[in-house]
Amino acid sequence: MSEHWGRKRQILALLSSGQFVSGEQLACELGISRAAVNKHVDTLENYGVAIYSVKGRGYKLASPISLIDASNLVQSIDNRCFYFDEIASTNGFMLGHTTELKNGDVCVAEYQSAGRGRRGRTWVSPYGHHLYFSLFWSFPQGMTQAMGLSLVVACTLVEVLKSFGVENIGVKWPNDIYLDHKKLAGILIEMSGQVDSECQLIIGVGINMAMSEEQGKGIDQPWSDLSALATMPNKTDLVIELQKQLKRDIQLFEREGLSAFKIRWQAADLFYGREIRLLIGENTVEGVCRGVDEQGAVLLETAEGTKAFIGGEISLRARE
Repeated sequence: MSEHWGRKRQILALLSSGQFVSGEQLACELGISRAAVNKHVDTLENYGVAIYSVKGRGYKLASPISLIDASNLVQSIDNRCFYFDEIASTNGFMLGHTTELKNGDVCVAEYQSAGRGRRGRTWVSPYGHHLYFSLFWSFPQGMTQAMGLSLVVACTLVEVLKSFGVENIGVKWPNDIYLDHKKLAGILIEMSGQVDSECQLIIGVGINMAMSEEQGKGIDQPWSDLSALATMPNKTDLVIELQKQLKRDIQLFEREGLSAFKIRWQAADLFYGREIRLLIGENTVEGVCRGVDEQGAVLLETAEGTKAFIGGEISLRARE
């Protein structure tokens, strides 16, 4: 860890009590000047950390921050684990090192300067507030072998989050995770290699854990986080369990395909059995959602019969 982040993590640790801490106390504890404390606090705010500053009282975190315990993480995961305080993108880092990686290797960061979502959307990535995670997997038969993988990852996320006490959680096709009908987590799978021969996939996951009010203003859709839970999941434990469950589920997917996950998907599907609309470019198709097929396409019961739809421009909207 660089001194740049070492100091800032020390400040965050001292502010973790939830009480105001004076600038003098921070300077004394860290062995630096008051001016240096102010500079570190300003930088943390630029990274999306909301810190109250009250004259005569000092500094206080606006909301709790959960940071990864790097030594525990590395010791608890059998695969290689890359951990960063800041990075452009965990997916981007993994894509740049595919020749060196093995199935199950992961990259985790506290902050992404260029976090990405599906369809080129920006994923808001303030420092320490959320989970930014990428896992590597190679498929020897190419992209056809991986059809439906994003649905598998969504099932994994639902199972892991439920094991940490998250209720009222479900999936929106193809791979968004919703809590109380607002988006909690997203999945971005990117490929390196050949479509019809061996290819390497990077499975990116972003989970909102404690969104600050200011950061939430920059999101153009209803969102949720885990801050309302009676007990916030330990982020390190969450990463460890997510990596292990992803490995188990992807190995099952390789052996049995998407059919092994259809029951889990249907149980979590927020739109199953409901009238919906599919927006495909400029076209709209209406019908009743009947789950997914063996390739991960959404099944829609229409007046002309049940049809399968798949493609990057498809989205679901609850029928008005």
